[in-house]
Amino acid sequence: QVQLVESGGGLVQAGGSLRLSCAASGIIFSFNPMYWYRQAPGKQRELVAGITRGGNTNYADSVKGRFTISRDNAKNTVYLQMNSLKPEDTAVYYCSSGVVYWGQGTQVTVSS
Repeated sequence: QVQLVESGGGLVQAGGSLRLSCAASGIIFSFNPMYWYRQAPGKQRELVAGITRGGNTNYADSVKGRFTISRDNAKNTVYLQMNSLKPEDTAVYYCSSGVVYWGQGTQVTVSS
């Protein structure tokens, strides 16, 4: 049974930082590309960042230079370091393995 469990969300002031974690089980983690998506109220889910099994990364233009995705294959965990947060970053953030399996999401709220 595949499980992706996100943690690290919360309420932060604009300009602050948060670090999201996603612990995976039930998959061969090191073989899978991993992604962070987000969905704000009334909006479609959008890709925030992705990391290949080789460690190559890609980011949405809106978060480039502020967010960093990383993975620890020994811990079966993917991270999203979010700096210089803006109110428009407010959303539920989801971890995904290969855009096939999804976590339950973690709320990030950035106050102005």
